[in-house]
Amino acid sequence: MERLQSLALAASVIMPLWNIPLIVKIVQRRSAEDLSVPWMLGVWVCMLLMLPWAVVSPDIVLKVFSIVNFVLFSGVVIVGLKYRKGCAHG
Repeated sequence: MERLQSLALAASVIMPLWNIPLIVKIVQRRSAEDLSVPWMLGVWVCMLLMLPWAVVSPDIVLKVFSIVNFVLFSGVVIVGLKYRKGCAHG
């Protein structure tokens, strides 16, 4: 069981890292037009609502995944909103 937990813990950190290339792509293109604002905010709000439970959960995989995913997806939302058409400066 410890091996499965270690594998799941590694995945809980690795999976949210896929948000980083998305952030980089948005910044390089200086556009987030392909991302829906309701989708970004909907996902982010759901993560925010789940976060308190994850933090108090004894399940380390859930806790780590939720925290890392919330932080990195918050970056997607911030950059995505910044680079929406009409919002980007430059």
